[in-house]
Amino acid sequence: MTTHPSTRAGSGPRRYRVAIGPALHVRVQARTLWTGLALLVLVAAACVASLTVGRLGIPLSSLPSTLGGQGASIDAFVLERLRGPRLVVALAAGASFGLSGALFQSVTRNPLGSPDVIGIAPGAGAGAALVALLLPSFPVAVGAALGAVLAMAVVHVSTGTGFRNPTRLVVAGVAVTAMATAFIQYIVYAIERDQATVLSSYLNGSLTARSWSDAATAGVVLLVCAPLAAVLSRPLSASELGRDTAASLGADPDRTFTWSVVAAVALSAGAVAAAGPISFIALTAPQIARRVTRGTGPHLTLSALTGALLLVAADIAAQNAPVFEKLPVGVWTMALGGLYLGHLLFREWRKGLL
Repeated sequence: MTTHPSTRAGSGPRRYRVAIGPALHVRVQARTLWTGLALLVLVAAACVASLTVGRLGIPLSSLPSTLGGQGASIDAFVLERLRGPRLVVALAAGASFGLSGALFQSVTRNPLGSPDVIGIAPGAGAGAALVALLLPSFPVAVGAALGAVLAMAVVHVSTGTGFRNPTRLVVAGVAVTAMATAFIQYIVYAIERDQATVLSSYLNGSLTARSWSDAATAGVVLLVCAPLAAVLSRPLSASELGRDTAASLGADPDRTFTWSVVAAVALSAGAVAAAGPISFIALTAPQIARRVTRGTGPHLTLSALTGALLLVAADIAAQNAPVFEKLPVGVWTMALGGLYLGHLLFREWRKGLL
């Protein structure tokens, strides 16, 4: 990949022409490019910290040899069974949540929009709870995925217009969320105490005891949906200018909306199946990416990187914070989301909008 400056001084924001291959070139604003590189560095640093920090961490001096398959047996065990799968799930799920949130916020033009709004996380939780009650030996993650898909189907049918009407979509999502939450509370009350404890940890979003199969689930969904998101990037940018302008530029707003929501739901369902219904990553990651770059557009890549960074950082805190180290990572992301919402409300109040 090579970069070349493509905009002269005084003619607008400086842009770079990024050559991804011999026939593929993308123009990127300088601030966006440097922000992406900074996020990559931060994600890499967070990955190193996730593998090395803490009581069972791999010594930093031994990390290269362990990654190369020549480390000590105890370090290899930590990498292959404990920290490695957990880290990959955090990266893939965080990127999926961030990307799904960026897609959903872009098509709804709502900074508070996220796949959680249409009941994906509660639907996944309800599916997991039902499996725990009726099929205790069945993988909870499969039940979560089926619950997320069922919630999506109910919302799609109940709106009467599929995913094309944002207002109906949100209203239907609120109704599905309420029903799914009530069902979850009933299941947690009905099942045995030990099962309820395990299920409660999963429903809060947890990366404890993740396996390579969980990592594969989140990774495969991300790899399948990322190209679709890349194809949608330009129509989404055009759609932010309005339906008439987007149509004049050759974009189909209805088709863009439908495929964006489908991709967002698939990404969220894959992440929930692997890590549980972790809250607020899909909400906050796109907003952080947008505010750092101070630019327009969906910022899909930056949102995915930000989501991965947030979830890995939250998991480091979940593993190592004194007193609170046994809390599920979802509790940490809820705290992050609460702080973000508080900041947003305070800012709107300062502007006189509340």
